Amino acid sequence: MNTTRRKFIKKSLTAGMGLFIIPTIVPSSVLGKNAPSNRINIGAIGTGRISRDHDLPGVWQYDDVRIIGAADLDANRVTDAKKYIEAYYTKKFGKSYTCVTTYTNYMDLLSNKDIDAVLVSTPDHWHAKIAIDAVHAGKDVYLQKPASLTIEEGRKMSNAVNASGRILQIGSQQRSMEQFRIACELVRNGRIGQLKEIEVRLPGDPAGGNSEEMPIPTGFNYEMWLGQTPYVPYTVDRVHPQKGYDRPGWLRCEQFGAGMITGWGAHHFDIAHWAMDKEYSGPIEIIGHAQFPTTGLWNVHGDFYTEMLYDNGVIVKGVTESKEKPNGVKFIGTEGWIFVCRGNYSASAHDPKTNTSSQALQASDPNILTSVIKQNEIHLYKSTDQHGNWLECIRSRKLNIAPAEVAHRSCSACLLQHIAMKLKRKLYWDPIKERFKSDDEANAMLSRPQREPYNF
Repeated sequence: MNTTRRKFIKKSLTAGMGLFIIPTIVPSSVLGKNAPSNRINIGAIGTGRISRDHDLPGVWQYDDVRIIGAADLDANRVTDAKKYIEAYYTKKFGKSYTCVTTYTNYMDLLSNKDIDAVLVSTPDHWHAKIAIDAVHAGKDVYLQKPASLTIEEGRKMSNAVNASGRILQIGSQQRSMEQFRIACELVRNGRIGQLKEIEVRLPGDPAGGNSEEMPIPTGFNYEMWLGQTPYVPYTVDRVHPQKGYDRPGWLRCEQFGAGMITGWGAHHFDIAHWAMDKEYSGPIEIIGHAQFPTTGLWNVHGDFYTEMLYDNGVIVKGVTESKEKPNGVKFIGTEGWIFVCRGNYSASAHDPKTNTSSQALQASDPNILTSVIKQNEIHLYKSTDQHGNWLECIRSRKLNIAPAEVAHRSCSACLLQHIAMKLKRKLYWDPIKERFKSDDEANAMLSRPQREPYNF
């Protein structure tokens, strides 16, 4: 229960009972740990594919949580979300659950004082603004990756979260998968010798998409959906399917995101940062090139290659995955290598197919993987569930496993590579000032013009 609601109840009880004041939070020993006063009330903002497949199930599995609100600019989707959530709770509790309020504007959801925290599962270009608005409204936030559309927006988001004291967790769930933590601990503790190179393997996106203008569907606020980005005519391949929850077309439009370099890259480059203790920093030199479509609506990068040099001398390479180089992260040291991936895991049933390995953790020498991390060695933050860690930290107010600044820095590394792909020349970056050195053209790409009234 939030502080405002607690004060309101206490004031009401005092006024109604004279001088007789009772505790506003009944001890769990009386009503149990899942008493209403102990619950975390959640609102879902954006109710499409990743919300339904990943974020909603990620929190409703916990008995001390209730999803009581849902917001989406597509009236059909938010109505569908209400049915979806209420059907789950009705089955879970064995009695009718009709407690989900729907909204067609997320600001109305944020004004609901009964909501303690929000899941933000919108398209990328809305991530940073909604996160900022949410913490200003006093909500804790689970934010789907990537953290922002631009590096400048990411800095604003991290600053706002840190100033607010709210808990923001980025949806980099690989941090809560055991094999990724083990790989990073082994690297940090020198099990492959001195780390020299990291190879990050990501999928590409195909060209295509129909750019022909179509009527805007009834009940869909397309004007607001475009948000800060320029107005362009509606076509279903630019947005999301009107029936079903297949992978949406906006993921392949540069107007709304950078493509796989941030889509999958926000996961894998975050792991690279974790393994080399650069979670709050970034590269100092970047080069890159990529193939970009010349026809069709979808214009994010396809096959690509990048290199980033960090001040510890490590080179981090980004490459397109292949049969020979399956999706994942490979750490190469002076005494061996470690490869880590998700194995057979996928966050969403509608994720694109990737060239992945079913063996989630591999090494040049199997003995590396059985090496025990001793008590006096480096032990990384241990979480077994990304959503669960967020909920736990909402209660404890302790630092979570993937906070705002970490989210911003992993996203920045991806966006720096995207800028290098566009400019096709070596770039020199200052990770402290977060500016390119003596490069006005590159610095101009740290932000984008924002359309009113959605600018921030």
